[in-house]
Amino acid sequence: MNHVTASPPVSAEPTYHADFAVGEHSARHLRRILHLYLTGWGLLDVADAAELALTELIANVVRHVPGSRCQTFIFLLPSGGLRVEVADGCTKMPSMVVGDELDEGGRGLVLVDALTDRWGVEPRRDGRGKTVWFECLTAKGPLSDRNGAPPAPRP
Repeated sequence: MNHVTASPPVSAEPTYHADFAVGEHSARHLRRILHLYLTGWGLLDVADAAELALTELIANVVRHVPGSRCQTFIFLLPSGGLRVEVADGCTKMPSMVVGDELDEGGRGLVLVDALTDRWGVEPRRDGRGKTVWFECLTAKGPLSDRNGAPPAPRP
């Protein structure tokens, strides 16, 4: 079982990376890790949105990616805010689905779209899968940075 109980060291680079198979409890553990980083970076104003968006991306991996293996990246953005990336080896691209109000699933990316400032899906550079990413920006960063193109995904 994974337990995270301390903030990232001040001298640490402003990133987090994990590569593992995810399961039904993984989103909870990754939310804790994300919350610790957001606390250390002074970005608690985006915590609720970022934690829920991360939960949705991890749930998509658990439901739709064979083997449920992914890489998770958390980056502090110099402009103020954070970027979260979830990369997996499945080449099928997800899409937003606006289903019937009684449907039990299918709203994950609709939530990510509503909660975050930007998000997207891109094929991995190596051609083996995709990266789904989102950004939550803060009022601390310059507004001009909010309209720029997102950085390229890492994997």
